[in-house]
Amino acid sequence: MATDYDAPRKGDDESSDESIEELKAHRAERADGKVDVDEFDAAEGLELPGADLSGEELTVQVLPKQQDEFTCASCFMVRHRSQLAGENAAGQPICKECAD
Repeated sequence: MATDYDAPRKGDDESSDESIEELKAHRAERADGKVDVDEFDAAEGLELPGADLSGEELTVQVLPKQQDEFTCASCFMVRHRSQLAGENAAGQPICKECAD
């Protein structure tokens, strides 16, 4: 059977026929909640890839390794004890991600 895809369709999920005035009123209601934001103000805090950050200073507080943490011998990441998968052949700790 041939199907005319250009023909208008009505589905069961269309609850009622609304007039054009009602549709325009709904559109106006939705438009009232929008806030006009200037593109330049919105992008003020964004940095583009390759931007020169040589004048910026990064302040990070570094904590020493805690008693319940270990350093993975494969990826050298400090992980919580719950991430310990076992030890490698040399007896060094390995995390679950590196053990897979």
